[in-house]
Amino acid sequence: MGQPVEVTLEVVDARESERAVLRRLLELYRYDFSEFDGAELDDHGEFGYRYLDHYWTEPARHPYLFRCNGRWAGFALVRSGDPHDMAEFFVMRNHRRSGLGRDAAHEVLRRFPGRWTVRQQLTNPAAIAFWRAAIPYAFVEHQHDGENVMEFSVA
Repeated sequence: MGQPVEVTLEVVDARESERAVLRRLLELYRYDFSEFDGAELDDHGEFGYRYLDHYWTEPARHPYLFRCNGRWAGFALVRSGDPHDMAEFFVMRNHRRSGLGRDAAHEVLRRFPGRWTVRQQLTNPAAIAFWRAAIPYAFVEHQHDGENVMEFSVA
């Protein structure tokens, strides 16, 4: 057996110069998600994400990119407020089940003390299971409008 591979996770504020990276990662995310919401490609062969540009113009929106050992591995889009909202969260398939998503989620949550809401589509049981295991705080869970909703506070 080989030696365990050390994993270095970085959660970085996505800069304007990295908007194209985030846009491409969003396409992969939307592709994965199309299994649950039935989304179709537009005339340009893209899913698109209508709010992406808002993450560089609205102060309550925060884009993050994840690097694993220096390579892009996912992202989080957060809307700060009361409560804070994990608008989107994505980890590349090759990094799933490695602990990277959990560690990235913890890092993002710690950056915004206060009340939080995290939502998942009821049709996506893997996401529900992920967030149940990943949220390191006591949470209340309920269903609303086709979504599983988790509410909790970060000290």
